[in-house]
Amino acid sequence: MVNGVTDDLICSVTCLGATINQELTYTFADHIRSLACRCFFWIRQLLSVRRTITSDTIIALVNALIISRLDYCNSVLVGAYDIYLRQLQGVLNAAARLIARRRKFDSISSTIRDVLHWLPIRQRVDFKLSVLVFNCLRNLAPSYLMNMCQSVTSNLHRRRLRSAVRGDLIVPPTKTVRYGPRSFAVAGPSTWNALPAPLCNDELSALSFRRQLKTELYIRAYYLH
Repeated sequence: MVNGVTDDLICSVTCLGATINQELTYTFADHIRSLACRCFFWIRQLLSVRRTITSDTIIALVNALIISRLDYCNSVLVGAYDIYLRQLQGVLNAAARLIARRRKFDSISSTIRDVLHWLPIRQRVDFKLSVLVFNCLRNLAPSYLMNMCQSVTSNLHRRRLRSAVRGDLIVPPTKTVRYGPRSFAVAGPSTWNALPAPLCNDELSALSFRRQLKTELYIRAYYLH
């Protein structure tokens, strides 16, 4: 109540394309449901004209209208449960079937892996998060994010630890098990520390890092279970 007037509070808001609520408990469900609906809308539209356009054209349209939406702000999905991510994986599978001219219930896993070379949704989130940390370490990100990516060697008492030798980043303790690991301050360094040493080389260019990172995540997704 403000000045005697009762205001109704809304449960969720949309900020930069991501749906969030006051407790961050239904963020993934609301955001993913809305995102999946928009993507399936465009899949249906493209399906109606699939026979009249070339394969190169349909790939370009899928990347522009669907894949770009799946990758936009997907770092907010770090720590999301698989039950939520399955909806977005379903979108990815449907987009692949559209390109490959497959029916609705045809298996598409091998096409995604061997022909399109697409990363699954979980690995796409890790890719975005790792690239963001890479930019932080190269002073290419906002200062408030760079401040969350501090090397273990910056702590005088931890310079002799093996984590300092490997070039790990400091992962701060979290007060809550449910929300703390989702924050960039925790998820960013944790994801970076899990990468192999060659990927953390300071001499890697941005292009080389992205290529090697995709290869690493591709192997993890399809060959290391």
